[in-house]
Amino acid sequence: MISNTRHPNLVQLIGCCVESGNRMLIYEYLENNSLASALLGSKGKHVALDWPKRAAICLGTASGLAFLHEEAAPPIVHRDIKASNILIDENIRPKIGDFGLAKLFPENVTHLSTRVAGTVGYLAPEYALFGQLTKKADVYSFGVLVLEIISGRSSSKSAFGVDLLVLVEWVWKLKEEGRLLDIVDPELTEYPEAELLRFIKVALFCTQAAPTQRPNMKQVIEMLSKEVNLNEKLLTEPGVYRPHSSKRSSYGTLHKSSSAGKNGVQSVNPFATSTKFESFQSVTQMLPR
Repeated sequence: MISNTRHPNLVQLIGCCVESGNRMLIYEYLENNSLASALLGSKGKHVALDWPKRAAICLGTASGLAFLHEEAAPPIVHRDIKASNILIDENIRPKIGDFGLAKLFPENVTHLSTRVAGTVGYLAPEYALFGQLTKKADVYSFGVLVLEIISGRSSSKSAFGVDLLVLVEWVWKLKEEGRLLDIVDPELTEYPEAELLRFIKVALFCTQAAPTQRPNMKQVIEMLSKEVNLNEKLLTEPGVYRPHSSKRSSYGTLHKSSSAGKNGVQSVNPFATSTKFESFQSVTQMLPR
């Protein structure tokens, strides 16, 4: 199954070897190691990534994920999208690797109830807390990854501010304060401000608490690759999973509602069947030609 799953943004399986108790998978060689090493690693492994390269890594990863979700048969949910599982070739093209935790989705199945696997800092809260897996768990992890690519900071290793916020919480706080550009990696000295802000907001759409409110990966590609006005009125607070806190505070089931007034709150059912956000046009407003 893995060897037949081919896409420019997926690491290619070359073969396998089984000898006695030793079992190995042989993959293509990627010259620039992982995104975690290139972006977050030590100086010796660090790769200079300007904004065009970072934007291309976001789009390439989104393309690979969209293929797994929408074109692979049966669809594949990766379950462990993170910087160390995005490998970089000699041309700085990203390739999704490590399918060890992947799940195949049968047709006409909305979710799987499964043992939780993945990496804290990237886990969608509804999956981490209840073990109910959908493609939107990968979408959440991708949103976290985009924020890491823009900020140059690790979601699983860093805490922000006096409240020790996780990355998505910190970004949301800065959004509320109108200071989103504060997250930008100091190494990024030149970038198109409007495009970078759009990428941040797309990441926030991907990390919303309720999975039904997150876009699918095809929508994400559209949102990242085209100049669109994101309909920010539909954007709700991110969900956050903390291993040792209560389910209520971890999941963020209460958050501001655009229809409840400035100080109103709205209870969100994370497993609602609403398809309100399944239409690309409901998430974004296309600019006229």
